[in-house]
Amino acid sequence: MEHSKEDQKINKAQDPNPRFASEGCSVLLDVNDGDRLVFARLSGGAIFKIGNTNYSLKPLIGAPFGSLFQVETGEDGSFLSRILPVKKESTSVNVIDDDARDNRELIDDNESQSLTCEEIEAMRREGAKGDEIIEALIANSKTFDNKFQLSQEKYKLKKQKKYAPKVLLRRPFARSICEAYFKKYPARIGFIRVDALSLLLTMANVTAYSDVLVVDMVGGLVTGAVAERLGGTGYVCNTYKGDSPSSVDMVKMFNFTDKVKERIVHSSINELSSAKTAPPEENNQQESSTCDMVEDVSVTAEARVDDIAVRESKIIKAPQPGVKASKEAVEMWKENGFSSLIMAAQDQDPWTLAKDVLPLLSYSAPFAIYHQYLQPLATCMHNLQQGKMAINLQITEPWLREYQVLPSRTHPHMQMSSFGGYVLSGIRISTT
Repeated sequence: MEHSKEDQKINKAQDPNPRFASEGCSVLLDVNDGDRLVFARLSGGAIFKIGNTNYSLKPLIGAPFGSLFQVETGEDGSFLSRILPVKKESTSVNVIDDDARDNRELIDDNESQSLTCEEIEAMRREGAKGDEIIEALIANSKTFDNKFQLSQEKYKLKKQKKYAPKVLLRRPFARSICEAYFKKYPARIGFIRVDALSLLLTMANVTAYSDVLVVDMVGGLVTGAVAERLGGTGYVCNTYKGDSPSSVDMVKMFNFTDKVKERIVHSSINELSSAKTAPPEENNQQESSTCDMVEDVSVTAEARVDDIAVRESKIIKAPQPGVKASKEAVEMWKENGFSSLIMAAQDQDPWTLAKDVLPLLSYSAPFAIYHQYLQPLATCMHNLQQGKMAINLQITEPWLREYQVLPSRTHPHMQMSSFGGYVLSGIRISTT
C-alpha cells in the first residue's frame, strides 16, 4: 500500500499543469482575434506560418493559456514575443469634437500617406517594432485626424493585423474545438454548432460516474466532449457497426491525462448485443449487412488534424485515444446497460442505428440523437412511438445569436450561423 501511494504521488507530479502549455501538448492558435484558427502541437522544432514568414513555437512552451504573443523583429529575424495587455488612456493631440468629424471630405487618392514602402522596410530592418511602425503611419497620414473615432479604430486595427499580427494561445477544449471546426471545416463535425453540442450533453444527462454509450461519426468531437465532462470517472464507450471503429482523432487535441484516456474505450454493436440476440445466424446476417453500410461512410467524418495543424518535423506524437473495452466491462454493460446514449452520425440513418443501440441502454436511461436534417429524426421519432420504445420524445432545434459588445455599438453580429441541426431526445422504456 505504501508503494502504491508513492507511485500515485509520482504520477500526479508528472502530470503537466493544464493551465500551462507544455511541450507535446496541443494548442489552439488564434491569429488576429479569430481571423485564423490553427491547431498545433508544441515542440522545440514546431513552426507556425504567418503571412510569408515562419515563426518558431518554442516561446509558447511554458506560457499560460490565454497569453498573447506579438510578432517582433530582432537581430536573428522575426519571432513571437509575449506581451502583457496594458490599458492605454485615450490621448489625442488634436482634440476635435467627434460629432463634427465625418468621412465625407476624404478622398481615397493614395496620396494621404507620405511614408513609402521602402521606408517601412528600412524601419523593419533596423528592428522597429510593429507598434512603432503603426505610430509612424498614423503620424504621416494626412487624413487620420479628420476621421471620426470609429474610423480611426478601424484604421489602427487594419494596420495592426498587417504590421504587428497577434497570436492568442488558447486551450483546446470542447467549446473551442467545436467553434474552430465549425468556422473552418463544419462538414467534418457534421455541422454541429457549440450550442447543439451542449444540448446533446444536457439531454443525455452526462454527469460524473456515468457509463455513456456514444455513436460518434464526427471525428471524435462528441467522444472528447463526454470524456471531458466525466473528468476521469465512469466510461465513455464509442460503439460502431462493422469491424473497425470510426476515427476519433479529435480526442488527441483535448490533452487528456492518462486517467481520462483510460476511461475512453470502444466496442462494436455486435459485441455489446451478442448476449441479447438469441440466434447466432441472425447475428451473422446482420453483421454482413452492416459491413456494407460502413463502406458508404464519407471520409469527411474523419477529423484529419494534418489539414489544419502546423507542419512539424519529427516532433512528439500524441498517444492513440481509446482502447478496446475489456471483457469484464462488456459483460457488466450487457447485464446492467448504459446510463445514457449520444448519437452523432451524419452519414447514417438515425432509425437504423437507434433500433440496434437503444436496447443496450438500461431502462429509464435518457438518449440524445443529433442530425443535420429534420426528416430523418422525424422518421426515427415516429418509429420509436409506434414501437413504444421510448417516452418524452421531442425534437429540438437549437438557436444561437451572437452579439458584438462595444461602447455605444452593442448589436447582434451582422453575419452569424442560422442553422445548427436538430436533436431528438427521449427516455428508453421497456417494451414488455
